[in-house]
Amino acid sequence: MSEQTSPKIPVTVLTGYLGAGKTTLLNRILSENHGRKYAVIVNEFGEIGIDNDLIVGADEEIFEMNNGCICCTVRGDLVRIMGGLMKRRGKFDAIIVETTGLADPAPVAQTFFVDDDVQTNARLDAVVTVADARWLTDRLRDAPEAKNQIAFADVIVLNKIDLVSKSELAEVEARIRAINPYARLVPAERCDVRLSDVLDRGAFDLDRILTLEPDFLNRDEHDHDHDHDPGHHHHGHDGHDDHDDHGHALKHYHDEDMQSLALRTDKPIEAMIFIPWLQQLIGKEGANILRSKGILAFEGDDDRYVFQAVHMMLEADHQRAWQDGERRESRLVFIGRKLPEQAIREGFERCIVTR
Repeated sequence: MSEQTSPKIPVTVLTGYLGAGKTTLLNRILSENHGRKYAVIVNEFGEIGIDNDLIVGADEEIFEMNNGCICCTVRGDLVRIMGGLMKRRGKFDAIIVETTGLADPAPVAQTFFVDDDVQTNARLDAVVTVADARWLTDRLRDAPEAKNQIAFADVIVLNKIDLVSKSELAEVEARIRAINPYARLVPAERCDVRLSDVLDRGAFDLDRILTLEPDFLNRDEHDHDHDHDPGHHHHGHDGHDDHDDHGHALKHYHDEDMQSLALRTDKPIEAMIFIPWLQQLIGKEGANILRSKGILAFEGDDDRYVFQAVHMMLEADHQRAWQDGERRESRLVFIGRKLPEQAIREGFERCIVTR
């Protein structure tokens, strides 16, 4: 198979705050009898790496980066190591990047958008965040990195659920959903999850975007209105509300720092207005928009148009044709800090064909 026709190697970014259980999950992946080989890139904050000592014996090669925090100095190192791995193609099936617990996963993800060699040979499969059910609520208050890791995730492994009560578990799940309502949430003890829950998710695959999680496509209108309609809930000084949501008896939180915004319409979209608007929005507000993605039904277009962005790194393309009987509905989601919600809503509404 030639280099041009070789499939891109999937890369999973494994993140989570200090002590959440990332290495436990990595050990499970490396030691389970799944018949696949993984190249592992381990980042450790500090001069002396300790993760190598914690990883159980396995055939996989471990590449450890000891030159600092992955969110500032490691991106070049990651590109170099990825280049070295590409020379060993055929010796492994996929790559796992384990970040330090102090890392923001966004720069790692951006590497797969901005570096041509990396983009040619590898594809980002998903960002998997391991969260500690016992301590996450505290970390969300005092560690912005922990909040970034939750907001950016495609899959959240909520680990150590055996250390909390049912009410405490419901509380931490509500906290997570206030920050990221769209990630797949997988409760676990000692990271005992099915590998299919965390690997080969295709979360950054434009062909599978938004079809991956039925929850995203089927979210009730009141769910996103609840989170974003300022007239719908009353915040106390601690920034949350305790009312039942339409009989579901779930506690919902509004996170003052991190927001998610979902938009949808069953009316056609004017492509000549939408595309420049999206590019301008991402260019202007991309520093605050951690993740965005959407599927669009353009007027007069038989194909679905999909996009995703990591901060200001945007990719978009026509996907497959709309199927007979399929509801032509446009849906977008933005997750970030200090989102100009009203401006985004109004901008999107101007893209809707009204004639």
